[in-house]
Amino acid sequence: MSEQTAYVEKRIPVFPRSVKGTFRNLKTAILIFAYGMYFILPWIPWARETGPNQTVMFDIVNRRFYILDLVVYAQDIFWLAGFLIVGAFLLFFVTSMLGRVFCGYFCFQTLWTDVFIFIERLVQGERNARIKLANSNWNRRKVLLMATTWLLWLLVSLWTGLSFTLYWGEAGQLVIDFFTGKAPFPAYATTFFLTMTTLVMAGLAREQVCTYMCPYARFQSAMFDQDTMVVAYDDIRGERESQRCKPTKENLPYDYRLEHNMGECIDCGYCVQVCPVGIDIRDGLQYQCISCALCIDACNTMMDTIKYPRGLIKYTSEAQHNNKKHNWFKLKNIGYALALIIVTGVLVTEIVTRQGTELHVQQSRQPLYITLSDGYIQNRYSIKVFNKQDTPQDYALITSGLEHARIDVKPSSRFSLASGEGITVSARVSVDPELVSDEQEVFEFVLVNRSSNKRTAVAAQIFLPE
Repeated sequence: MSEQTAYVEKRIPVFPRSVKGTFRNLKTAILIFAYGMYFILPWIPWARETGPNQTVMFDIVNRRFYILDLVVYAQDIFWLAGFLIVGAFLLFFVTSMLGRVFCGYFCFQTLWTDVFIFIERLVQGERNARIKLANSNWNRRKVLLMATTWLLWLLVSLWTGLSFTLYWGEAGQLVIDFFTGKAPFPAYATTFFLTMTTLVMAGLAREQVCTYMCPYARFQSAMFDQDTMVVAYDDIRGERESQRCKPTKENLPYDYRLEHNMGECIDCGYCVQVCPVGIDIRDGLQYQCISCALCIDACNTMMDTIKYPRGLIKYTSEAQHNNKKHNWFKLKNIGYALALIIVTGVLVTEIVTRQGTELHVQQSRQPLYITLSDGYIQNRYSIKVFNKQDTPQDYALITSGLEHARIDVKPSSRFSLASGEGITVSARVSVDPELVSDEQEVFEFVLVNRSSNKRTAVAAQIFLPE
């Protein structure tokens, strides 16, 4: 046991202090926007010719996703790979230039933890009051405050889990079914799972998720270099020869500190108290830091109070700290940017130029061909047609390039498809080998949209005996 305790450090609870400033305001604005998007989107109506009147809905039963005017079908699953690649390159690009800002401002863990800390502060008071409450014996007041905190946490967690579930069905009806016991089991299972994970991650684990669970904290250093912007403490200004000193009536004036070569850091500890992961930024760059910059707000607030210049803690790079020229246009950053632009361009082009009708032709290989009694050679094909348009369409299937061939389509060469509907037909193409010049003759299956007269063609081959 003694050997284990040497390697395992007991968690020290973190009680962040509130702070005001530019970066706190930015975090709050992003939080309000992100929460608004997440919780409100399923409730915003969106008129469509076919499909649900809901802004965003992931219809698993019918295998299609509705996002504003875009309908994503199962056949478009490769778009997901595109979005993931774009997200990865964007993360690499931003991290290479600005450090771990994603964690500090946009990560779900950070956003939900922020709200849970706000609730905790609202119920239990500021940092000192919360520390005192945590260290006190259990009594009626502590039970009441802790129960209220946990109840509000649970309500936010439930709201979070239920809101996620609403993206997978019609929100209004699903809420009614959920609270009347008529919703499907996956709705209850998903809501319960996300409620519990939100409660644990944002209410209990908090900074432990960022420090130990999230892999990003571990591999981010591979993307850092001397030109990456990070939150850093200016140890030259803060320490000088006499190091940081607690303020007294004599040494507090700024001119006095400069004259006696004393550090401008007055060791107030405000930067440590506001840190949501409980580190001291003055100890240098640490992998636990999520670059939320609240320590910058805290330090600037204190500097303004004692009339010292701002910037003792700031966003900077190693190059700037060593009085070198900061280089934004490094080959690595340019490579990330180009990859991001190319992949985004390809993805957007694919979405914008998507055909309203999909046509896929697959030749039957067992057998490759058969010889009919009249000497004709027959090839068989499986043809899949899918209508991605918002309205029903009428189609006709013909061939091009085989005027001398016989074509037989089962069940019919003419058919109608509703929006989002597909069909598979079987085509048999028979040719006279004496009229075919090449061993493999190429032709096309042409799908004619009788509603708009648009044509979609796919090349195919006729296989003949050697």
